[in-house]
Amino acid sequence: MSDKRKIRSLVRERLLSLPACERDARSMLLPGKIDKYVADANLRVIALYASLPDEPRTQQLIELLAGRFTIVLPRVCGDVMDFYPYVNGALQCGAFGIDEPLGEEPVSPDIIDVAIIPGVAFSVAGCRLGRGKGYYDRYMSREGFRAFKIGVCFAEQLLDELPCESHDIMMDTVIYV
Repeated sequence: MSDKRKIRSLVRERLLSLPACERDARSMLLPGKIDKYVADANLRVIALYASLPDEPRTQQLIELLAGRFTIVLPRVCGDVMDFYPYVNGALQCGAFGIDEPLGEEPVSPDIIDVAIIPGVAFSVAGCRLGRGKGYYDRYMSREGFRAFKIGVCFAEQLLDELPCESHDIMMDTVIYV
C-alpha cells in the first residue's frame, strides 16, 4: 500500500477495533520496553509526548522518567513545534487538543538525548508515517538535533513497509506494545 492517506485510514480502522482497556493495559508495558534505551547514566534530557486517545499512553512513562531525567514535551504554535520542560504535571490543553507544557523557553534541539516519538504507523525498518502536518520531521531536521529516535506504537500500527520520502526522518528503533 503506497498511498499515505489509505494507510492512515487502514491504521485508524485497526485502532478503532482496539478497546480502550486493552490500549491502557498494553501502554503499561511501555516503561519496561523503553528502560533499556534510557539506562545510560550520561543521558540527561528525554523528549516525550502527551498521548492522544489513539496513541500508547505516556503519562505513566513521563512520571517514571521525570524522577531520573529532564523531560521535555512538544508545544505547537502555528507551523512550528518546539519542546519545553515538563514540570510536575503542569500541562494545558494546546493545539489539536493535546496537552502541552507551560514552560517559558523552548529547549535547544541539541540537548535532547533520546526522543520518544508517536506516529500513525511505522515500518519495521524505522520509517514513520505521521498525521500529515510534518511537525516531527521538521523538528528532527533542525540543526543540532542528534537524539536517539524511538518510534512508539501499538502492534496494529507496525507495518512491513511504508512509503518513505526524502524529508521523512527514520527512527533508530521502533517499540510496539
